Amino acid sequence: MPYNPSMSFPQTRMRRLRRTESLRSLVRETTLEPGDLIYPLFICPGEGVRKPISSMPGVFNLSIDEAVREAEEAASLGLGGLLLFGLPEAKDEQGTGAWEENGIVQQALRAIKQSPSAEKLVLIADVCLCEYTSHGHCGIVAETIDGQGNEKWTVKNDPTLDLLARTGVSLALAGADIVAPSDMMDGRVAAIRQALDKAGCADTPILSYASKFASAFYGPFREAADSAPQFGDRRSYQMDGANLREAMREIDLDLEEGADMILMKPAMPYLDVIRAARQRVDVPIGAYQVSGEYSMLQAAFEKGWLDRDRAILESLLGIRRAGADFIVTYFAKAAARLLV
Repeated sequence: MPYNPSMSFPQTRMRRLRRTESLRSLVRETTLEPGDLIYPLFICPGEGVRKPISSMPGVFNLSIDEAVREAEEAASLGLGGLLLFGLPEAKDEQGTGAWEENGIVQQALRAIKQSPSAEKLVLIADVCLCEYTSHGHCGIVAETIDGQGNEKWTVKNDPTLDLLARTGVSLALAGADIVAPSDMMDGRVAAIRQALDKAGCADTPILSYASKFASAFYGPFREAADSAPQFGDRRSYQMDGANLREAMREIDLDLEEGADMILMKPAMPYLDVIRAARQRVDVPIGAYQVSGEYSMLQAAFEKGWLDRDRAILESLLGIRRAGADFIVTYFAKAAARLLV
């Protein structure tokens, strides 16, 4: 009898291929490997510093020597790479620490590159100003007084582009394998690409946070990176969570400007965006399982409401199934141990 896809029970029994783990493994459509995972690190000044982040159990602010140890562990677990964020010693209105030759992330990149783990990990450097500005915004802020005498502010797009470009070049020269602009200024990918090429870094890829939404799920990160805005919020430059079509426009524009890869952020509340991007473009796509996603799962684990190991892997598999080629996640080390 020829195969009839509409054939139903009892001829078709879907449970036949679920009976044993070996059968389930054989027909599994989506896989998850340690090499698919990127582990974020928060680098701070000092030596021997491993400061717990209260809202993110198991995550720390790390001095450079401790970050090197984390890199060695990440390499031994087979992780795909690291995403580095910096907490500078001092901040100013322009975020000059972001592009200083001896900035905190630049120092960390050079130190990790000298370690035995370097060849096994892709080092991704976040390109943004929010961790380095005294006001906590991702660009240059201009303040004005309206007709009623009220102080108003705006993040200036075009003057910020040069600072982001300088940051991207500085990080590439310090050893970043990939630079990842997360600021959501219009035109920043083109500015960074042009600056990289001019500086002799034409081979450095750009991983663009192409559709980064203004999300409540970033809360714990702002403690980790000490990057909370001192006034206002970021909704004038990060995306409105209601807009899928706009996200596709952002992706198209960033690719036209020279992005080599794109990153979706957050992940779990925006799986439809990941799926739409996967269907639209053929470039590598990453997704960032952000701090709030991590922390709410950790809270449920502490209460005993969820099975920790199963929930970690299920959350990551869901992101992969939606279309992400790789995932930035604070669960990277824990997941890698479960996947051994």
